Amino acid sequence: MSLKRRLSPLVVSGLLILGLTPAAFAVSLQESAPDFTLKSLEGGNLRLDEYRGQVVLINFWASWCGPCRQEMPLLDRLHQRYEDTGFAVLGVNVEGERAPAQEIVDKTNVSFPVLIDEGQLVSELYKLDAMPSTVVVDRDGRIRYIHRGYKPGDEAKYVEVVKELIRE
Repeated sequence: MSLKRRLSPLVVSGLLILGLTPAAFAVSLQESAPDFTLKSLEGGNLRLDEYRGQVVLINFWASWCGPCRQEMPLLDRLHQRYEDTGFAVLGVNVEGERAPAQEIVDKTNVSFPVLIDEGQLVSELYKLDAMPSTVVVDRDGRIRYIHRGYKPGDEAKYVEVVKELIRE
């Protein structure tokens, strides 16, 4: 279901009056990362704004996505390597169901928090158009890097961006 159909008619009308459409919510570089709260596989809720002051890599993924599964162990190594420097990885499963996400997490043994995007509201808020999609947010909550898809070697750019942002 599209974001436009999920928003109340009054909200959509207000956006249109202001000259905005729901597509105006698409994220871009240097803007503030839209805040969200999602339930983690561990059971508690995590809110992006709670990570303010840290560099955060948000990785949107799905269990049916081969490149997503290939990338997860690499993201976990990145998480473990830089966690003590004010860096965090948040995995956001876009399927909205716990079971497929838990199965992949058990197989890959990742240690970073995995969140479930029930209803795909966060996925729509970030206007995902590829799987996986990765967004890196700086300590001030601004989007500094966006990457769509994954192929072997892409993680080198993640390391470069994370190291640069940690030093800022």
